[in-house]
Amino acid sequence: MSHDHDHDNELDPFAARVRALETILTEKGLIDPAAIDVIVDTYETKIGPRNGARVVAKAWSDPAYADWLKRDATEAIASLSYTGRQGEHMQAVFNTEETHNLVVRTLCSCYPWSVLGLPPVWYKAPPYRSRAVIDPRGVLEEFGLTLPAEKKIRVWDSTAELRYLVVPMRPRGTDGWSEERLAELVSRDAMIGTAVATVPA
Repeated sequence: MSHDHDHDNELDPFAARVRALETILTEKGLIDPAAIDVIVDTYETKIGPRNGARVVAKAWSDPAYADWLKRDATEAIASLSYTGRQGEHMQAVFNTEETHNLVVRTLCSCYPWSVLGLPPVWYKAPPYRSRAVIDPRGVLEEFGLTLPAEKKIRVWDSTAELRYLVVPMRPRGTDGWSEERLAELVSRDAMIGTAVATVPA
């Protein structure tokens, strides 16, 4: 499965209009597609996911907040002012030594923009949407994440009514770290479940 080149041909009307506008502006020489790609990548992988990373870091640092996040993720996340597009109905699922969580959306364009930024192309691609349900362990291995055979993988299907945020396990050796420093360890992919949080070597 290619994570860079699989595209979802089922564009919603808004996405179709954006694609058409981009095509026209490019043909007229008014925008540079490469520059647009850089901007999109920035929001997709850097700016957007920082909100979710701060939520995770706070849950790692504050047991009371972690408990609130488990009970009512929507309100707990909103308390940090992260609300808005498709972030109205949230559930946080916590990775443990026994269970790893993976999020997919099989039927709709359901993605918590307010905490994860723009959805990656592979998340919307049919191969990921189908195989994550059928063969989650194999999909994770393609992302470079090999889990112990005894660890259970639980797949959560986002819907229009409910969207998920994976809270990865806190890496060892981070006791005493500030929330800001901890947040740097949390990637967008870790909050979808296709990666884990790690301390850089």
